[in-house]
Amino acid sequence: MSERVKVDMWFDPICPWAWITSRWLLEVERVRDVDVRYRVMSLSVLNEGREVPEQYQEFMRLGWGPVRICIAVQQRYGSDAVRTLYTALGTRIHLGKEKLGPELFTAALTDAGLDPALAEAAEDAGVDPALRESHEAGMRPVGTDVGTPVVHAPGPDGRPVAFFGPVVTPAPKGEAAGRLWDGVLLVAGTPGFFELKRSRDIDPIFD
Repeated sequence: MSERVKVDMWFDPICPWAWITSRWLLEVERVRDVDVRYRVMSLSVLNEGREVPEQYQEFMRLGWGPVRICIAVQQRYGSDAVRTLYTALGTRIHLGKEKLGPELFTAALTDAGLDPALAEAAEDAGVDPALRESHEAGMRPVGTDVGTPVVHAPGPDGRPVAFFGPVVTPAPKGEAAGRLWDGVLLVAGTPGFFELKRSRDIDPIFD
């Protein structure tokens, strides 16, 4: 039996591309010896002080709530609970198209079997230092000119690699998910490799 490797993915619950990548990684767990831990970054933190369109500013304002709740859940319950909550939040945000706010947060916490009172953490700036620490841990190896998803994993030679992406839609299933994982690790583990990109011409597909 091969030893299972630990992989970390940093997510912001409001990002549809991170959601798709997270569902792909669940497939990777099924076909490769990989265990994924979901950790919190924040697009609201990332974009502080930046000039962004007015509509996106409102999106970033609303984005504080979900990540604060995720940190509060991590502090009380641990990383496994964050994984469960992320699925509950993402299902409602990206599949259900529900509006960000107290009703969604309470329902997602309930779906995840967690204390619904933690929805109040959405307005609690007291968790922000821990949020910023988690965000920094994820972003430090990849820089600040990328967003989410960010993945940290052992590379092909065992040394740690970190990268933004992959941005893919829809999420590959089964062995196709495994092949993408193999390829991503190959290029990310190549010394001096920085970027492989093309313009997106379709919207997120949440199959």
